[in-house]
Amino acid sequence: MYRADSRKAEEFISHEEICATLDYVKEHKSDVAECKKILEKAGNNKGLSHREAALLLACEDADILEGIYQLAKKIKQEFYGNRIVMFAPLYLSNYCINSCEYCPYHIKNKHIRRKKLSQEEIQQEVMALQDMGHKRLALETGEDPVNNPLEYVLESIKTIYNIHHKNGDIRRVNVNIAATTVENYRKLKEAGIGTYILFQETYHKESYERLHPAGPKHDYNYHTEAMDRAMDGGIDDVGLGVLFGLETYMYEFVGLLMHAEHLEAVHGVGPHTISVPRVRHGDDIDADSFQNGISDEIFAKIVACIRISVPYTGLIISTRESKETREKVLELGVSQISGGSRTSVGGYAEEEAEEDNSAQFDVSDNRTLDEVVGWLMQTGHIPSFCTACYREGRTGDRFMSLCKSGQIQNCCHPNALLTLQEYLEDYASPNTKELGEKMIQKELNNIPNEKVRRKVEEYLKEIKDGKRDFWF
Repeated sequence: MYRADSRKAEEFISHEEICATLDYVKEHKSDVAECKKILEKAGNNKGLSHREAALLLACEDADILEGIYQLAKKIKQEFYGNRIVMFAPLYLSNYCINSCEYCPYHIKNKHIRRKKLSQEEIQQEVMALQDMGHKRLALETGEDPVNNPLEYVLESIKTIYNIHHKNGDIRRVNVNIAATTVENYRKLKEAGIGTYILFQETYHKESYERLHPAGPKHDYNYHTEAMDRAMDGGIDDVGLGVLFGLETYMYEFVGLLMHAEHLEAVHGVGPHTISVPRVRHGDDIDADSFQNGISDEIFAKIVACIRISVPYTGLIISTRESKETREKVLELGVSQISGGSRTSVGGYAEEEAEEDNSAQFDVSDNRTLDEVVGWLMQTGHIPSFCTACYREGRTGDRFMSLCKSGQIQNCCHPNALLTLQEYLEDYASPNTKELGEKMIQKELNNIPNEKVRRKVEEYLKEIKDGKRDFWF
């Protein structure tokens, strides 16, 4: 039985419902008239059901595809404007007791170098990230209750928030760690985390159990129900994600949207973010061994269909993807990207030697943060280092109500300009600073409220005079 409002994984991610949806899609994917109706409904910015979205994803009509792309661009602009939020991952430890077949951190891998950062090493890494200009981090760690207990993660978060280096501060720490208990999620909330992120990897239970043959992650239900426990523990913002390539993309797409529907039905608020990683090569891992890889064209269509199906949700793409792929999907719905990333344990303060490789996967976009910031502005996007919503308490249902109404842009657009000015003053290369100054002057004219615009101009001047950390 499929029940979006159930707390049982096998009911809100119903295999039978997914299969029925895929059968329906196979039968109706050539029904252009029906697809046009669904596109019209999506144009109301209220989202789509998993079945409606799946039908659009499967439709091969050229006009429908163009309609999906144009609507995704329109919705992205209406909800998020031309802002792109910047972040970086920080890997604390690659010790792990799981046996995930797509991840080089699996316990059977005996030749990868196992590393765990001390608090002193974390401090060095964070200062290096601050020197790049980052304000938002995503903490990553393998699952190992001995080497990576929750107390270690909590201590690391405290260390990060207490590092004030030159003009650098990490203002938001998101956390991507293994599924845990309500009590532990409550501790993470008390530590001041932003978003709790957990990738499902695959929603296909049989495949999930095969890909996780041993270790605590083998428990499909416990893993899939983690977001409910996180929200029960007081965490307002949660981030979903599926690793495309492990199962058929249509199955994963439907499961992902069903999970979003479930969070909305039970908690009154959907996912704060959705990530769309694809399987990549890593130490001991050959991505080509997985038979469900998807083309760049299908990947772009998935991003666009997610955008029109859950218009209020932030979409994240990492440096797993190339510059060319990232550029294509930016306009189709992506609102957050990483820059200057390292997927190894350490590597920001001092580049890791090749023989000491501890990376989780190969990075496809190796540009520096400054190069990414400059590229974004050249393509008409505002790189934003803003964390104001988190610090103002605009999270969970409060953020979603503002986002769904479109009012969030009254805060986000000015805040993006202010944090970009900080970056230009403290970290940018001369060419990037020149681009940024021109962009800020141009974007000031797009602030409709004259009072707000004058206040932004005042803050911008104060930032140039050495003051920091203004927000609306």
